[in-house]
Amino acid sequence: MTRVVIAPDSFKGTLGAAAAAEALAEGWRRVRPQDELLTVPLADGGEGTLEALGHDLPAGCWRSAPVTGPDGRAVDAAWLLLPDGTAVVEMARAAGLPLLDRPDPLGATTRGLGQLLAAVVVDPAVHRVMLTLGGSATTDGGTGALTALGARFLDADGAELPPGGGALCRLARVDLTELTPPPVGGVQCLVDVTAPLLGPLGAAGQFGPQKGADPGQVTELDAGLARLADLLGGDREAPGAGAAGGTAYGFAVCWGAEFVSGAQAVAAAAGLDEALRGAALVVTGEGQFDAQSLRGKVVGDLVDRAEGAEVPVAVVAGRVVAAEGLPVSRALSLTELAGSVAAAMAEPAHWLATAGEQLAREQSVST
Repeated sequence: MTRVVIAPDSFKGTLGAAAAAEALAEGWRRVRPQDELLTVPLADGGEGTLEALGHDLPAGCWRSAPVTGPDGRAVDAAWLLLPDGTAVVEMARAAGLPLLDRPDPLGATTRGLGQLLAAVVVDPAVHRVMLTLGGSATTDGGTGALTALGARFLDADGAELPPGGGALCRLARVDLTELTPPPVGGVQCLVDVTAPLLGPLGAAGQFGPQKGADPGQVTELDAGLARLADLLGGDREAPGAGAAGGTAYGFAVCWGAEFVSGAQAVAAAAGLDEALRGAALVVTGEGQFDAQSLRGKVVGDLVDRAEGAEVPVAVVAGRVVAAEGLPVSRALSLTELAGSVAAAMAEPAHWLATAGEQLAREQSVST
């Protein structure tokens, strides 16, 4: 019996990682039903991380809490409790851009994230927090979340600032005396960017326009974050500090959070290294495969781990831009299988299953 690991990222806009893994596995089983298939959906630490890590966990591992979204409206935000006591909290569930009817670059708040974390840390089963930071709607340096956890951000008159990064220019004093402490096992911020807090490549300069900020608002948000950094201290130049509108910076300074690669942390939590031991092949996938895929992304981290375990890698992607010269044994394009981008996107599960069948046939020939 041959062990095959199926460990894709999501195919953004079509299928999540868990659904993609199941489709590939379904196709493989049609040809080689006797093989041992291990499905290990992966993510980069942003949206989709909960589904990737929780796809085969019992329902009791899934929790939720009512919070206010980035515009103050009620949201029911899910989180995940892993068997080792790690709480996986996805920022996008409480403060994500899709939760807004329209972007609000100056007023969007992370308060709901703090409310969610407040519910998480009082759970006696929680030992540490893994906080995924992708997909945020906010640029408030995490101040909304920290406020919900007991911090106070005050203006010159001693009044608490209103929500959003636009108010930070008026920040005069920070009071952390009532801040809820982090869990004893610590906090990891999963980041997939290396942006510092400030400047043209920082939280506002690089990502503000994606959240609806015009040039004047970018300048205002950057100045507010600079004011926050002047009062909090910490390393504003740290790679990743600008993640999620500076939320990574705020939690690093106030909660002692460490920045880790999202792809690496999710792979470790999913048990990818253990799954690779003794495997004959690992099949991964993503929307587009090219040289960039190997630079800090899910597929790149998997390729490094597979190389260390001496396991060949096959890649299935919606589109393969380049595969020659890259350290993979096979690269299949769903666009080529389906005949067009539109056809591939219309039935992604079908074409992933077809790719799984083809790879299984090739495995039979090679063995």
